[in-house]
This record gives sequence, C-alpha cells and structure tokens, in this order.
Amino acid sequence: MNSLYLIVTKLRYFGPAWVFASLNIITGTWVLYIPKIRSKLSIDDAQLGIALFCFALGTLVMIPLASLIIKKLGVGKVTILGITVFSLLFLMPTVATDYIILCIVLFMVGLSSCLTDIAMNALVSEIEQKDDIHIMSASHGFFSLGGVIGAGIGSLLIVYFQVPFVHMLFATAFVIITNLLVCKEYITIKVKSEERSKKSFDLTLIKPLLRLTIIAFLIMGSEGAIEHWSKLYMQDIVKISSEKISGFGFVAFSVMMTLGRFFGDAISKYFGSLAIIIGGCIISAFGFLAVLGTTLFLTITGFGLVGLGFSVIIPESFRLAGKTKGVSSAEGISFVAGFGYLGFLISPPFLGFLSKIDSLKLSFTALLVATLIALAVTFFISKRASK
Repeated sequence: MNSLYLIVTKLRYFGPAWVFASLNIITGTWVLYIPKIRSKLSIDDAQLGIALFCFALGTLVMIPLASLIIKKLGVGKVTILGITVFSLLFLMPTVATDYIILCIVLFMVGLSSCLTDIAMNALVSEIEQKDDIHIMSASHGFFSLGGVIGAGIGSLLIVYFQVPFVHMLFATAFVIITNLLVCKEYITIKVKSEERSKKSFDLTLIKPLLRLTIIAFLIMGSEGAIEHWSKLYMQDIVKISSEKISGFGFVAFSVMMTLGRFFGDAISKYFGSLAIIIGGCIISAFGFLAVLGTTLFLTITGFGLVGLGFSVIIPESFRLAGKTKGVSSAEGISFVAGFGYLGFLISPPFLGFLSKIDSLKLSFTALLVATLIALAVTFFISKRASK
C-alpha cells in the first residue's frame, strides 16, 4: 500500500492518478446511458457495435500521432489538455439526434481518449523512473475507482436525472475543475529522449513489445467489452430488469479491480511482473466461467473475479513496456497502450456482432477464450525470459 500512500499524500503523484480516475468517471457515466441511447435512436446491437467501432477508429488514427504530440508539447501538458477535451467531447453522444451523428461524435471522442490514455501512462512511467518509485498499478487503481464513481454512484443517481445530458454535464464539470486544480505539479514534465543506436530499430526490441501488445490488446479488449456490455448482459441474459441492480456487474468488476490495483505494486515487487500476469489470467478465466453461469449471484461474483484478475495485468504490461531498453517510455507505452486501447474499443463492436449471431452469452464466451490466449502468451514470454 506504499504506492497508494505516496499518491494520496503528494500532489506530484496524485495529479496523474486523478487523470486515470477522471477518464473512467466520464466513460463509466456514459455506459449507463448506452441502453437509452440505443432505444432513442432505434438501433440494434450490431448498429451500436458499428458506432462503437467509430470510437475505435478514432483511437487507431491517434496511435501513430500520440508520441509525436507528446514530444512536441510535453507529456504533462498533453495529459491535462487530453482529459479536458475528452470530457467536453463526451457530452455530445448523449444529445446525438441520429445514428450518423453518433458515429461521427464517437470517432472524435476516440481521438481524444487515445491521446489521454497514452499521455497519462507515459507520464506515470516518467515519474516512476525519475523518482525511483512504483505507482503504475495504483494509478490504474484510480482508473478503476473512476469506474466505481461513474457507474456505481451514477447508477444510484440515474433515477434523479431525467435528461442524460444533464448527468454528463455534472460529471464533465467535476472532472475538468478537479484536474485543473491538481495539474500544476506535473504539467511541465517532458519525456526524456532515449539514445538510439545508429542502426535501425532492433528487431529484438520489437519482439517483446509485440508480445506485450498481444496481452494488452486482449485484456484491455475484454475490459472495454465488460464496460460497455455488462449492463446489457445482466438485462438480456441474466434477466435483471432493475436499472440499479443491472449495473452491479460492472460495479463489482470495478470495485475488485480497484482493490487489486492498490495492492498490485507491492505484489509486483515481491513476485515479479510476469508471475502476477499469469496469476491474473487464471483468476479471470474462472471469473468468466462464473459469469457464464447466468444466475445473479454467480454472475456478479464472476464479474468481481474478472476485475481482480485483470487488475494487475495491464499495469504490469505498461511497466514492462516503459522500461524496454532503447525505447523511450512514450514510445514503448504508445506501442503497447495504444494498441491495447484499440482492443478496448474494438471489442465492444465485435461483441455486438457476435451477439447478433447468437446472444451476449456467445460474446462473453469469446472473452474467456481471449483471456486463455493471453495466459498462453505470458507463459511463452516467461519461458523465454528464464532461458
């Protein structure tokens, strides 16, 4: 818990961590209104999936540009600029008047979301290396805490908001004001340049980044799917009609992920990154099996186990990427986090198409398979590292 203590007692560490929370406060609030937006625009799951793919497309466009923008403006400035623009843009989907406008707006949100995600992770990586501390996992814990605030508290407040835009406006104002208040300690931070050899980028460096990218793509893809489809899964498959209770699957996921990430840095220091990634994949696989049990208790318990298992995987992947020799933290994390975040956004539309073929139960079975693939890749990395 030393990393959590550092974050809550020093503004230099709290500021970046709060950006993580803020990103998910906005997203967690938005996902509460996906069923209403689907009904308002009279679209099916496949059409909703295409709209979410536009979100992913915005991310794909931003991935090769993010590290260039960060180098030009500085990682601190890009982080505060990114979360501000992201929050403002996410007001627009709730007032989209037709399907085409929804797709265009989500594309724009995807651009700002990807830039913010890469910048905040590169910022934490820089601070970790400059100050010789471990706060990456705890910072991701704040991301999960943001989901609890956005979706958890939002689920309780949703009955008091007749207009989704008003709810999103309150969340946006809260996020922007609080971030402007805590950004002064990190806004001037820039990424350090990593000296390169005279030859072209070494293939031995690309290989470990690619393996980490596969893990990040699959696990973050599963996170994105749960965030966007868990409420609909509870309603359509588990047959929960209550607005409040149907949001508890994602709340359980977020709460357990938050707890896991707050302890993750200490566990990582003791067992090592690869070992806890393997453990996380195993716990998550059992969680998905419980989710597929489709009873209320089993499903909510399963979402909690998935959150606990996932909690350590992405922070450790980013930590390994940020420390790759010969690559700056911005470049390493842009490569892994960028494509990981692409998975976060591609998976919701993909699950929408699977749902159209059969049901959301097939979609969540696919997430179980993705977790098992990530486990196999990690075993392969671990085996190669031990040689």
